[in-house]
Amino acid sequence: MSKTVKELAEELGVSKQTIQYHYQRLPASNRQKDKQGRNVISPYSERLIRDKVAKALSPSNHQKDRQTASNSDKKNDDLIASMKGEIAYLRVDRDKQFAAKDQQIEKLQKLLDQSQQLQLMAEQKLKQLEKPKNESESDSEAKDEQTNAQTSEVFKTAESSPKHPLTFWQRLLALEITNDLYSVEVISLITGVP
Repeated sequence: MSKTVKELAEELGVSKQTIQYHYQRLPASNRQKDKQGRNVISPYSERLIRDKVAKALSPSNHQKDRQTASNSDKKNDDLIASMKGEIAYLRVDRDKQFAAKDQQIEKLQKLLDQSQQLQLMAEQKLKQLEKPKNESESDSEAKDEQTNAQTSEVFKTAESSPKHPLTFWQRLLALEITNDLYSVEVISLITGVP
């Protein structure tokens, strides 16, 4: 079954000029024309043209395939390199975040320990204050009476001696003595030191 140049060109995916070029290079005995004067390609001539076109296309196709493959490989290598760089950056960033979290955890643990120690100390002081409160109520009453007695004695001696009335400083010092005794008692209750 004979084919025209156009049909064979479409079948092989090449231009009509390519088929025409190879057709004219065939021996004259293999070239035929139909009733209308068009070039007709016999099955034998078709085989010859196919072989020539395939040989002409195969090196360029291989080159194109190689170039495409090398371009693809290069793109893949570039992509892999950039991904490796990104992974390394993310690992460093992750390690920094872990280190920051570890420091935060350590600080929080220290603060928790300090808080617990302060709470324990406060509870111990409260217990110490509650214990002596019951015992020291009688002691503080006795001390108050003692200081009152001392101040009253100072005032009585000053009043009884008509020659020397209490000066401003003597009265002030007597009040400071009583206040100092009272403040010493309060401090000893808080600190637990007599």
